[in-house]
Amino acid sequence: MIDLYTWGTPNGQKVSIMLEACRLHYSVHPIDILNDEQFGDDFLRISPNNKIPAIVDPEGPSGEPISLFESGAILIYLADKTGEFLPPEGAERYDVLQWLMWQMGGFGPFLGQAHHFNRFAPEQVPYAIKRYSDEAKRLWGVLNTQLTKRQFVCDELTIADFAIYPWAARFEWQGIDKTDFPAVNTWMEQMAELAFVERGMQVP
Repeated sequence: MIDLYTWGTPNGQKVSIMLEACRLHYSVHPIDILNDEQFGDDFLRISPNNKIPAIVDPEGPSGEPISLFESGAILIYLADKTGEFLPPEGAERYDVLQWLMWQMGGFGPFLGQAHHFNRFAPEQVPYAIKRYSDEAKRLWGVLNTQLTKRQFVCDELTIADFAIYPWAARFEWQGIDKTDFPAVNTWMEQMAELAFVERGMQVP
């Protein structure tokens, strides 16, 4: 039984989608980031950066418990553990990893800033709203180009799709009209129809 420490954010949803997709048994421990529970000492021992998600797997690679934070690292670990949703070697593996890193380095952080300045900032900051909204549109354009001639982000369904989808699902927070990106829109509709994606998006 894997322990999942999470909250209802795109980064948390990536991991719950993966756990559902791999049919792994897991126990959910909600970490209420709205009430600063991520700064508690117990959680700090699991996640040194005070961020969700994090997991503890009692059956790590050497048979010993392993604790992991950072959603991308967790996705790679679970993929390697199960042999699913990430090619084991070769160019195909690195293709998936580069799109996972694209999400981790751009599609997540910049869209997260768009969320903040569009919805949560205590005052309107026009410069920040324009900067992050423009970058959101650019990143959506990159994803749309990638999806124009393929069903999934890479050659098959992978952790790259699981990482990107929860962020795309909050398009309204980013000031995005998803119909402006028809390939992404089609991909999102397809992802939403997967039962394990639907279940993962509802955790916790």
